[in-house]
Amino acid sequence: MPVIILGIESSCDDTAAAIVHDGVLLSSVIADQEVHRKYGGVVPELASRAHQQNIIPVVDRALKESGVEPGELSAVAFTRGPGLLGSLLVGTSFAKGFALARKIPLVEVNHLHAHIMVHFLKQEGTEWDPPVFPFLSLLVSGGHTQLLVVKDHARMETIGRTIDDAAGEAFDKCAKVMGLPYPGGPLVDKYAAGGNPNAFRFPKPRAGGLDFSFSGLKTSFLYFLRDKMVEEGNFAVKYRDDLCASVQRTIVEILAGKLEKAFRQTGIREIALAGGVSANTELRRKIREQAGKFGWKVHIPRIALTTDNAAMIAITGYYRYLAGEFAGLEISPLTRMPV
Repeated sequence: MPVIILGIESSCDDTAAAIVHDGVLLSSVIADQEVHRKYGGVVPELASRAHQQNIIPVVDRALKESGVEPGELSAVAFTRGPGLLGSLLVGTSFAKGFALARKIPLVEVNHLHAHIMVHFLKQEGTEWDPPVFPFLSLLVSGGHTQLLVVKDHARMETIGRTIDDAAGEAFDKCAKVMGLPYPGGPLVDKYAAGGNPNAFRFPKPRAGGLDFSFSGLKTSFLYFLRDKMVEEGNFAVKYRDDLCASVQRTIVEILAGKLEKAFRQTGIREIALAGGVSANTELRRKIREQAGKFGWKVHIPRIALTTDNAAMIAITGYYRYLAGEFAGLEISPLTRMPV
């Protein structure tokens, strides 16, 4: 019997649905929410309302694009957390109703776990080359920055985490200080391409062991730019590209430095990037450079699979389905949820 999973993602501001057939991606649909741009960040109440409007059309389109009939589905997998409570409630409620109506199992998925599991997704026309257990994963997103040892599809040990802000948040906040629109991270990456990464120096906050810290960097960048703009009012505009390149280099060096330290402590040469910030051009370049230096085998997800998507939920649900790990209809979403 084939195993066909409907995946639903609604942890933040993207409503997504995907279909996976025996581990192969058949369709992936994402509806983003432009409404947040004018506010400079995600507004939770607006996000949950948009999810309510988007979820049925998104699931319907995912089914049609895959050619799968609802009656052929083996289970429905959904993001239980972490995320925004209102957003999670929409996805969880829909998944419960869908599973109950179709009399199929319900599978809960940890959003962070799913970012890592995206490496096991099969896609037609692409070579399937998943990481070999155990491997090191650098999980970097707007809300999370973690180093993990992934032992198998279900067991992951966190060996380092941010003690304050996440790397993605640092990108976005620095962009906002420069006057760039939300989301600022991709714009920093874009403008950094034309800048000098050595134009300005910013401190690298110290955190013990394999932990990360980015709060001090944000504060330092804010004060630096404030003082410079007192001297020269158009400083942020005039030196935009150099500022982007310099702060990006600093963030990437912090991430790469901790990853190298984790490698030296564990001896693991199988490395996997995950999360939205893994789309960053400089981070991808730096990790590949380290791979050549240390003999790593590096796994970097396709750009379309770095940000929040339902394909990663569906493939994680697929492996949980095979393990017989199902959820009851009494389950509720969690805003905080460790890997």
